[in-house]
Amino acid sequence: MRNLLKNLKQGLILGAIACLCYSCGFAANLGYNPWQQVPLPTESTLQDVAFSSDLKHGWIVGSDSTLLETTDGGNSWQSRQLPLGEQKYRLNSVSFQGQEGWISGEPAILLHSIDDGKTWSRVPLSEKLPGEPTLIKALGAESAEMATNVGAIYRTEDSGNHWKAMVQEAVGVVRNIYRNEDGRYVAVSSRGTFYSTWEPGESAWKQHLRDSSQRLQNMGYGKDGRLWSLARGGKIEFSHFDDLEVFDEPIYPEFATNWGLLDMAYRTPKEIWLSGGSGNLLCSLDGGKTWMKDREIENVPSNLYRIVFFSPEQGFILGQKGVLLKYTQPIETALVSN
Repeated sequence: MRNLLKNLKQGLILGAIACLCYSCGFAANLGYNPWQQVPLPTESTLQDVAFSSDLKHGWIVGSDSTLLETTDGGNSWQSRQLPLGEQKYRLNSVSFQGQEGWISGEPAILLHSIDDGKTWSRVPLSEKLPGEPTLIKALGAESAEMATNVGAIYRTEDSGNHWKAMVQEAVGVVRNIYRNEDGRYVAVSSRGTFYSTWEPGESAWKQHLRDSSQRLQNMGYGKDGRLWSLARGGKIEFSHFDDLEVFDEPIYPEFATNWGLLDMAYRTPKEIWLSGGSGNLLCSLDGGKTWMKDREIENVPSNLYRIVFFSPEQGFILGQKGVLLKYTQPIETALVSN
């Protein structure tokens, strides 16, 4: 009887703690950690990652002209040198289609490879280019699409010898710019006061005001076609399915904290990962309705800037100071979450 009372008391205490944590706005513990930190030969801030078609041979780009290569699916990485002279570049974006790859960065630079990254050639850019190249997307043989940090979008069909402007005017300096696989773009203004969208076939960007006083941090498209939005104050919003200008009620995964939300990515249509400052990483298993925290990652001393999934089994999180996390979720756990 005494043991029964003792166990009951402990249960009530744990229940009270759980209720207190919930009422204080702290996210519940995910209970497992599918991410493994991969040692890298650099402490530069990582910006982007891409793989060729076999998902074994890949590249990471970053600040200080950082270029890393893997041939084992991202388990190990080696530094590679680019023919850039003494100038240091922030390499923002890398993209491959088969063995053809592109790298863009700032000050304005564009690199092209046709031999799976064995050699890279510099593609001349016009001095009149609006802004700095911030995103590059390989589209096929000799074809790529490039966007700048003022929202100019260009396409080439001949390895960068000629470029066609896709929009009539730039949209202004942007904080983030995101390209969906279907060619749609969304860009957040530099001050987070509005966002802009563009679809193939349109002549100009469409501007949209934010729906609250909280400044926008980042936006993108989910696997279900809806827009997602991250704002100051730890706020998440998802647009309606039938109207991308109307958003559902805001979600605050952990409103008791003040760390910023930085990026979001879908592993599956239902499983979403959300990264932030100070090693914060959250996961939703129900399409963004509820969120849990991967508390083991809190010990990683880095802001987690970018999440990329190439398949449900292969994903990476890029951070500052050379921090790279690789998705390694056990099969049995993955089946449960799906």
